[in-house]
Amino acid sequence: MRTLNYIDLFAGAAGLSEGFVRAGFTPIAHVEMNKDACDTIKTRTAYHWLKEQNRIDEYFDYLKGKTIREALWESVPQHLIESVINKEISEETLPDIFAKIDAELKDKSVDLVIGGPPCQAYSIVGRARDPHKMKKDQRNFLYKYYVEFLKRYQPKMFVFENVPGILSAKNGIHLENIFNAVRKAGYEVAIPSRDHLNAKDFGVLQDRKRVIIIGWKKELNLSYPEFETKEHTFQILKDLFSDLNPLQNGEGTLKAVDYAKPTTDYLKESKIRNGLDFVTQHLARPNNENDLEIYRIAVDKWNNGKRLNYAELPERLIKHSNTTSFVNRFQVVNGNGVSHTVVAHIAMDGHYYIHPDKKQNRSISVREAARIQSFPDDYFFEGSRTAAFKQIGNAVPPLMAEKIAERIKEMIL
Repeated sequence: MRTLNYIDLFAGAAGLSEGFVRAGFTPIAHVEMNKDACDTIKTRTAYHWLKEQNRIDEYFDYLKGKTIREALWESVPQHLIESVINKEISEETLPDIFAKIDAELKDKSVDLVIGGPPCQAYSIVGRARDPHKMKKDQRNFLYKYYVEFLKRYQPKMFVFENVPGILSAKNGIHLENIFNAVRKAGYEVAIPSRDHLNAKDFGVLQDRKRVIIIGWKKELNLSYPEFETKEHTFQILKDLFSDLNPLQNGEGTLKAVDYAKPTTDYLKESKIRNGLDFVTQHLARPNNENDLEIYRIAVDKWNNGKRLNYAELPERLIKHSNTTSFVNRFQVVNGNGVSHTVVAHIAMDGHYYIHPDKKQNRSISVREAARIQSFPDDYFFEGSRTAAFKQIGNAVPPLMAEKIAERIKEMIL
């Protein structure tokens, strides 16, 4: 069976890409403006290549701190590391990005383009916070560069991921403009019949709605794929977090530590625990006493079936002058079900992701956030704790991406 090649645009930490690699696709290039995310992709690229070469112990040595990152990257063919292009996609950078991809492609063709432009400009929360309702945000128009890649490389299909807010942004005009642009480039395009897909229907323990736009060359005469969804009863506390060491706020480490307990059925099925006998980046951020008291109140209310309303806290605990909007700024992760959506704001503070175990009294760790997003434990996020949280919050869950990739593969072949 021939190799199926793809380009990942606005790649982030490559959660979407990870799903396509698992499904048997081969990346030609990842394009991403954030340096920490690019470093994460380079490290993951090294993981995949070393695994193929039966040299995975070299990757594990890196996770255990026995070798440095540069040595890890130097242990794989350099063209693979260089295929991670750390550039913002713009009018000025397109020629250079195209040249780098062309050099990597040589005589190969591109079967697929994947990725989604930064979603803040389409997000409902983003529009609520911006005095101009994001109308002047240049990120509204990044899809035009995405279309330039379709025109140049003529893939059979593309996958364009974004937030549900894209459906209503500027009363649907942005979505209509995207559809018109890709149709003009020679593609038919569609969204799911119910407008969005939800990660929880793909086995991810997170209620995460996303608009997955899929397009194909008009002559292929395809239609939007049907995705098989399955019911499950897995829960955050007993199935996803139970093997991790309990932490207090500010505790933990980015380094390798042993698991506290054996794996669970969910961790095996989801490939989150996939052979490692240690885990990294189980690190919780520190909190002040004021926040910790609010966390305890929030968990007590949650356990009694109620959400915390910030405006109803004791006056001595209220530090924000705004008590009329975003009154749900302190939220507890549902330990007995699936989590609410993990977003990039988790990099700023953990108030929206309070650990459901009151004894631990903290927000979730980097590794716990990664697990909610279905990243495997051998996935290492480069950069600081804050940078890791941001990458995780912006990502597409790999488990969801893999299921999408499997259907795309069937359609292309």
